[in-house]
Amino acid sequence: MKFSPIYLTLLSSASFYALTHMNMVYAAESTVQETSSIEVIEVTGVRQKLEQAGRLKDVIQQTEVLDKVMIENKNALSLSDAINNEPGVNVSNECSMCGVKRIMLNGMKGEHTTILVDGIPTHTLISGFYAVDAIATTGVDRIEIARGAGASLIAPEAIGGTVNIITKQAYENKVTFSLAKGSHDFTALKGMATGVSEDGKTGITLITQYDKQDQEDHDDNGVSEAPFQENQSLTALISQDINDYNNLQFRVSKVNSEVFGGPIIGKNTLSIGEALSGFDGIESEQLFEGDDVRKNYIGKPWETTEWIDTSRDEAYIKWLTELSDYTTSEFAVSYAKHEQDSFYEGIDYQAKDTMTYFRAKFDTELNDEHFITYGGDMRSEKMRSDTKALAEVDTYESDSFDYETKGIFIQDTWTPSDKIEIAMALRIDHVTADFIDPAKPGTEIEETFIAPRLDMRYFHNDVLTSRFSTGRGYRAPLSFFETDHGILDTEKGYLIDIDSLEESISASYSLNYDSDKLALTLSLAHSRVENLASLEADENDVPTLTQLDETASVSTIDISTGYNVTEQFTVNFSAEKFIYDDNFKSSYAIVPVEERIGIDLEWSNDKLKLFWSTIWFSARDLREYGYNGYNIKNDLSSVKPLDAPSFSSSDFKVQYTFSESTKLYAGVSNIFEYTQIDEGDTPLFYDDTGGYDVAYIYGPLHGREFYMGIEVSL
Repeated sequence: MKFSPIYLTLLSSASFYALTHMNMVYAAESTVQETSSIEVIEVTGVRQKLEQAGRLKDVIQQTEVLDKVMIENKNALSLSDAINNEPGVNVSNECSMCGVKRIMLNGMKGEHTTILVDGIPTHTLISGFYAVDAIATTGVDRIEIARGAGASLIAPEAIGGTVNIITKQAYENKVTFSLAKGSHDFTALKGMATGVSEDGKTGITLITQYDKQDQEDHDDNGVSEAPFQENQSLTALISQDINDYNNLQFRVSKVNSEVFGGPIIGKNTLSIGEALSGFDGIESEQLFEGDDVRKNYIGKPWETTEWIDTSRDEAYIKWLTELSDYTTSEFAVSYAKHEQDSFYEGIDYQAKDTMTYFRAKFDTELNDEHFITYGGDMRSEKMRSDTKALAEVDTYESDSFDYETKGIFIQDTWTPSDKIEIAMALRIDHVTADFIDPAKPGTEIEETFIAPRLDMRYFHNDVLTSRFSTGRGYRAPLSFFETDHGILDTEKGYLIDIDSLEESISASYSLNYDSDKLALTLSLAHSRVENLASLEADENDVPTLTQLDETASVSTIDISTGYNVTEQFTVNFSAEKFIYDDNFKSSYAIVPVEERIGIDLEWSNDKLKLFWSTIWFSARDLREYGYNGYNIKNDLSSVKPLDAPSFSSSDFKVQYTFSESTKLYAGVSNIFEYTQIDEGDTPLFYDDTGGYDVAYIYGPLHGREFYMGIEVSL
C-alpha cells in the first residue's frame, strides 16, 4: 500500500475534526437548553436549496439512480461493480491478464461512455480503460446513469451516455469505518468522515478506501484468468457557503491502481518485480506443455506477464451563486492527470494524459413556462505515450495526441401545462484532434460540430409517465486501447488511420408506472454511429486503428420492475435485449451481452437484512463477433468452441445491525462458481498464425468469493 501512513493520518484527522465539532455544537446547544441532546447537525445551504428546486439536475431525461443502499447490497467496492448489470449497463471484461474494464451503455462501446464526478468531467480520454475498478464507492451518495446522447448539453462526447458519481456532502458530523476480508485474499478498508462547522456554512468530507484481490487460476495451469489487483484512493471535498447566495466547492482525489496478470505469484514467479526484471527478450520455444494452453505453463514469467500501474489525480473548483431571484450561475474548473506505466508480455508502454476543463453555466427562470440554461465550456487534453520496445519498428505510430474542444450551449425547458415538459437544447463545438507522431503530419480532425437535443416528459396521470429523448453527439477516437491491445506485436507494429469524428444520433422512449407498491419502466433505445473506430489490418497485415465506412447501429429494449410484496419484502425484476447490426458486431473486442434477465430479493426488518441476486445471460454465437482460435498451437483440430452457452450467476448478502453504530455483514459472490474455465474453456488461445493471445472471453472469469465485514459509525 503506497500511502498507508497518509491514509491513517488523514482518517484520524477527519475523525478528530468531526468529533471535535460534534462536541462543540453539542456544548453550545446545551447552554441554551440543558435538557436537549443533539447527536446530528443537519444544515440547508445554497446547494441543497437549488437541488430541492430541481436546478442542478435535468429531471426530464430518463435517469437511473443507484443510491447508497443499492451499492451496499451488491457489496460493490468500485464503480464498475456498482453499475454492472443495471438496466442497459454492461461492464465488459476484455482481458484475462490486464483486467481492462469498459462501461457499456445501451450496447454502445465502453469508450462511448463519459464518467462525470458531481456533474463535471474529471477523467481523461484514456481513464475509461484502466483504473475504472479503482473508482471507489466509499463516500458516494448516489450514481446517476443517463443513457443515450440526451446528455449532450454538458457532455456531447457521451454518445453512449453518462455515469455521474455524486460525492457525499457533509450535512452532519459523522465518522464511518469498515473492514472486510474474504477468499482470494480479498481485503477492503473503507473510511469516511464528515464534519460541519458550528454555523453550518462549512462542510468537509474525507474519504479513503483500500482494496485488493489475488490472482485466480481455475484450471491450475500456472497462468491467471483473473489478475491480482490493488487499489488505493483518497478524496477530500470542502463546501463553503460564503453567504446566503454563494457556495464554493473544492474536491481533490488521488487514485492508485496496480494490476498484475499472467504467471502465478508463488508458483511461476516469486513476485511482480521478479517477473518484470526477468525480461531478456528471448522467447521460449514452448509456452505450455505440448503447446496446449490447457496444460502447465513452462515459459518464462515475463512472456505472459501483463502489469499496469496507474496513478490518477483529480481536482475541481465549483462556484455556485444566485445572481437574482430568477438566475443562478455555476463556474467550474477541473483538472485531471492520468499516468500509466505498463508491461505487456515484453512490450513496455508509458503514458501521461493531462486534462483541464472550464465551464460557465447560467440558469434563468423567464416565467412560469420557460426555464433557460445557457453557457460555454472548454476542454484541453494532452497525452504523451512512449514505448522502447517498438521505438525502432518502422510500422509503429505513437498514439500521442493533442485534443481541444470549445463549445457553447443553450436549452429552453418549456412547461406549457402541468402534463408536459419539453427541453430543447443546442450545442456548437469546435473540435481539434492532432496525433503528434512525426509520421502523422498535419491535424487529423478539425471540425465544428452541431449537437441538438430534445427531451420530453408527459404525465398521463398521477402514476403513468412517458419520456422521449433524441440527440446528436460526437467522439474523437484517439487511443490504441480501443483496438484490443493493437501494439502487442514487435514485428508488425501498429498504425493509426483516423481522420473524422465518430458521429451519433440516438433516440429513446420510456414508459414509467409508479404506485405505492409497484414501479415499472419499459425502455426502448436506438443509436446509429458513423465513422465508428475499429481495429483492421492494412495490406501488409499491420494492425491499424481506423474507422468503418458503413454506419453501425444498436437497439435495446428493457423492462424493469420493483414490487413491495410487504413492508419488509421487495422483489425486483429486469429483462433486456440488445440488437447489434453486423458493423457493430465487427467492432467489438469481446462478445457483448445479447439477452439478460435479473431478479433481486430483499427482506429486512429493524435488525436483519437479506439480499439475493441472480442474473441470467443468454447463449451467443461467437462466429458473429469474429472469434477464432485453437487450444493447441498449429493444430486445427483443437479449435475452440464457437457457441457460448447460457449461464447464470447468483450472489447473497446478509447484514445484521447490532446498534446504531455497528453493523456486521457477510456474503457470497458467484455462489455456484460458474466460470467459463470450470466449464472447460480457458481464455487463452492460439490464432491462425500460431500467435498466442489471452482474450477468448465470453463468460465469467472470477470464481466463488466469500467475504465478511464490520462497519462502525461514530
